[in-house]
Amino acid sequence: MVSSGRQAANPSSCLTYFFIVLILKLFMKKKFSKTEAKEKIDSFFKDINEKTPSEIKKIKKLAMQYNIPLKEKRKLFCKKCCSVYKSPQIRIKNKIKIVKCNSCGEFNRTKLS
Repeated sequence: MVSSGRQAANPSSCLTYFFIVLILKLFMKKKFSKTEAKEKIDSFFKDINEKTPSEIKKIKKLAMQYNIPLKEKRKLFCKKCCSVYKSPQIRIKNKIKIVKCNSCGEFNRTKLS
């Protein structure tokens, strides 16, 4: 008898394969287009005063992933601890704006034009 080279599928291996595919589809991250990611970032920064540092870190990571510059939005929170500036100490010296974070004490410096 001539065999065609194919074997009958084992039911347990098919079931295992099905569950692996199901788990991968459930837990894979949803991919955004660059415009969708930019819209999500813009809507996030509209009400930034109620955000936590962990949420800000996630949005920064999203912006870096899609190569979207935050520009003026990055001056709304501390670089080190990612907490929102509530009422920071601000000094201007030699055309440099120095902002001191209230939560971690870090100084953030930016040039004034």
